[in-house]
Amino acid sequence: MAMGKRVYSRKVVFMAGQTQASTQVENEEPTGMLKWLWLSGLVVVLDQITKIAISNSFQMYEKLEITPFFNLTLAHNPGAAFSFLASEDGWQRWFFTGIAVVISVVLTVWLHRLPKADKWMGVCLALVLGGAIGNLIDRVAYGYVVDFLSFHWDGSYFPAFNVADSGITVGAFMMAIDVIRNPQK
Repeated sequence: MAMGKRVYSRKVVFMAGQTQASTQVENEEPTGMLKWLWLSGLVVVLDQITKIAISNSFQMYEKLEITPFFNLTLAHNPGAAFSFLASEDGWQRWFFTGIAVVISVVLTVWLHRLPKADKWMGVCLALVLGGAIGNLIDRVAYGYVVDFLSFHWDGSYFPAFNVADSGITVGAFMMAIDVIRNPQK
């Protein structure tokens, strides 16, 4: 266990005219990993800069082959991961916006309450938070998420994604590693 600060509390109990006092010592681990919000901010800034650059440089679905298995291409996704609910009539914009807001608040509170010794989880949460906010900005501003990273092999294409999606994926993968390494958490 990481070094923690000691919290002293004094309890006074009144029983049938008698006063009894006791002092309890509790170990409380320092919390607050909001210092990792800079990483969330970095993900958001990189995400938005790359989306603006691609949107200003490409026509919809235009492709630029970078390697035999990787293209840059401009795509708009009004749905969620893998274009889930993309063909709906627009209600999904606000549904996914609401989910992103709730997730962002939950992740920020989690970061705030996270023990300072748990740096790995701080990084995980910050990456996921940055990705959630990056895609949230797109949903609110445009009604869709801008995607542009396209991997493919032998004629099969993985759904296009962006820097925000990468932050979410890397953060979630790191969380899975943490759960495997530390199942008692």
